[in-house]
Amino acid sequence: MEDYTPLLEQILKQEQELQFSAFSNQTAIQVGSAILARAQSMDKQITVDIRKNGTVLFHAKMDENGPGNDRWIARKINVVNHFGHSSYYMNVLYKSWNTTIQENAFVDPMEYAAEGGCFPLLIRDAGAAGTISVSGLSGEEDHEMIVAVLEQIIKPQAS
Repeated sequence: MEDYTPLLEQILKQEQELQFSAFSNQTAIQVGSAILARAQSMDKQITVDIRKNGTVLFHAKMDENGPGNDRWIARKINVVNHFGHSSYYMNVLYKSWNTTIQENAFVDPMEYAAEGGCFPLLIRDAGAAGTISVSGLSGEEDHEMIVAVLEQIIKPQAS
């Protein structure tokens, strides 16, 4: 059986480190635009969604994305809001337990998707304030797209 412990610890570390000191509408535009630019530079087609306190602050789709991506995002957001961790963390956690979110947490699979691509919008000393989501790639790639951009934006702020 595969040991998922190092990956789970890595994702938890990302959640602990990738927290904003403050997050405005302008920050959402900056983050969303940076995610889109990264996807374009990699020739990837994605949808990006950023919400704070339930309000959509940024939402953009590239040409090959449609309503299905919005549905994936909604299901991943439900996971983050319910469990307080990234949807990728929950995906890996349930794999490590050799089960699924539907079997273990008794949630509706039409409403919840424990698949990578939704990261909690965390504000240091305040906690969860929303979500940053990507859809269009594999779950792991969706997650990595968000994390790579957050590392570029947040880590310079912390220095």
